[in-house]
This record gives sequence, structure tokens and C-alpha cells, in this order.
Amino acid sequence: MIRIGIVDDHAIVRSGLRQFLSDNVDLRVTGEAANGRDALELARGGDVDVLLMDISMPDQSGVDALGAIRARFPDLPVLILSGFPEAHYATALLRQGASGYLNKECDPEDIANAIRTVSRGRRYISPAVAELLADGMAGGDTDKPLHESLSERELQVFLRLAKGETVGDMAKAMFLSVKTVSTYRTRVLEKLKLQTNSDLTYYALKNGLIQ
Repeated sequence: MIRIGIVDDHAIVRSGLRQFLSDNVDLRVTGEAANGRDALELARGGDVDVLLMDISMPDQSGVDALGAIRARFPDLPVLILSGFPEAHYATALLRQGASGYLNKECDPEDIANAIRTVSRGRRYISPAVAELLADGMAGGDTDKPLHESLSERELQVFLRLAKGETVGDMAKAMFLSVKTVSTYRTRVLEKLKLQTNSDLTYYALKNGLIQ
């Protein structure tokens, strides 16, 4: 029996996933969370074998939570199930330790198969993600979006800035000093070749990174 924790801020999504997964005799939902902070508590509770997590959530996002979970529970598979297309986040999150990435428009059976795959300690690579990875290995990523060059922490800072968070609020939420967050902000602006927080918000919206 594979124990699953569902992390999504929409109750109707959690309910639908729970109902579908309950139809599989080898899968059982043992916990739910509505944000990244609660996802960390699920992991800490030790009653899950796989976390099935969205990335766009209030408070602490899935992007933030992934880094925290990987740091504390490196052996716990985290499967990302997102409304964003694979091209926007998949390769970056796989580099940061996600066990797999699925778009919410996928076939439900793909979710069950992905859970089984990552529970065995393997990565789940969908055909769409495999194509992205192959393009990168073949050198076809010369025109890849600039945000793909961001580190895990830089991506976290970028998305928080794009959503309008202040440096001070981010410092408290991320347990960093204001100076450190400001340094990350400077790096993000340099890497994305932008100048202001408004530019960051426009970039994120244009590239479908926030809604």
C-alpha cells in the first residue's frame, strides 16, 4: 500500500484526487494540505510515502515547500501536479529535486502510474518532459527562457517578488536576512536582464509563471 499526501489549495481538487486514488487498491490517501507549510507538516508526520503537490498555493508555495522538504526529508518522493504546462517549470523543478512533474490536464491513470514509479525511488518523466530534457541535452535550449537559469532560491525569490511581496516580508517568511534577500533580488534582476519589481511581475505573467 502506497500512502499519499495531497497538497493543493483547492478543496475540490483534493476531493477529486482522493476519490480517484481510492479506486486503486494499492493507493491510499493518508493526509491532505492546502499550502506548502502544511505540506512540510505532512512530511514531518511520517505517514506518507509520496507527496502529490501543486506549486501555485498561498502562504508557502510548492516551489518553496519542495526545497524545504528535500532538505529535511531527502528520501521522500515529491511528485508535482501543476496547472502550469511542463515547459514553464518541469525541468527547473526536476533539477531542484522533484521526483516527477505532471500537468493537471493529464490522464488520471498517468497520476496513479507516476505515484507508483516515484514510490520505488525512480523519477517519473512524462513524454512531454522527456522531450524538453532531450532538447536540452541536444543543445536545443539556446533559446530557453531566462528564468531557467535561476537557482532554487533565486526562483523562490523571483516568484515572491513577482506576486508583490516586499523584501522584508520575504526575509521573515524565508528565515533570511533582509540583506540576503536583497542580494538574491539583485541576482534575479541581473539574470533576467530586468530592472524593477514591476518588470519581474510582467515577465512572470508573460511567461505563465503566475496567475
